[in-house]
Amino acid sequence: MSGKPKLHYFNGRGRMESIRWLLAAAGVEFEECFLETKDDLTKLQKDGSLLFQQVPMVEIDGMKMVQTRAILSYIAAKYNLYGKDLKERALIDMYVEAVIDLNELLMTHTFQPADKKEQHFATIVDKATNRYFPAYEKVLKDHGQDFLVGNRLSRADVQLLETLLMAEECKPDILAKFPLLQSFKARISNIPTIKKFLQPGSQRKPPLQEKDVPKLMKIFH
Repeated sequence: MSGKPKLHYFNGRGRMESIRWLLAAAGVEFEECFLETKDDLTKLQKDGSLLFQQVPMVEIDGMKMVQTRAILSYIAAKYNLYGKDLKERALIDMYVEAVIDLNELLMTHTFQPADKKEQHFATIVDKATNRYFPAYEKVLKDHGQDFLVGNRLSRADVQLLETLLMAEECKPDILAKFPLLQSFKARISNIPTIKKFLQPGSQRKPPLQEKDVPKLMKIFH
């Protein structure tokens, strides 16, 4: 049996993508088992693999872990991406929770009904540029280091970069007024493990397209 973590999810971003990012940043190879049909999900539910009947599920260190935040926390702690002490961990958690809020908005955009899409897009841009990005710009300015917390890479850096790139897919000039975030993006993108993950052919998934939504609905509904 392989010692690599095994990720169970559909072949797309969703809630598993942050887990892929974090493993890749840590330089950890992983395998993926894609759900293609409703039966694939039902099988996992019936054999007791999914504690709360939901994916993402990650097989790692003899566990079948569910709940995205719990999985991310475990990976971060295991691979030294979670700060050096309790205070650093608290800051990392604080920054990550806000990143997750913005990530959720970005992730759900494709699922909005046609008549709600424009308003949802406006909400994304408003919250990104008026609430979240100014806060991270200030953190980087006040901290004065290459990273958000301490002086080394943490899950906060990885998850913020993931979300910055998603925001740029949504609106390419969204970082125009945030020079420190622009340089942060360039700097973290150039870390060798992350640079590798950003290359074509990696296990990073493309943005979800509207044509993919019916297939997902068949698996999960």
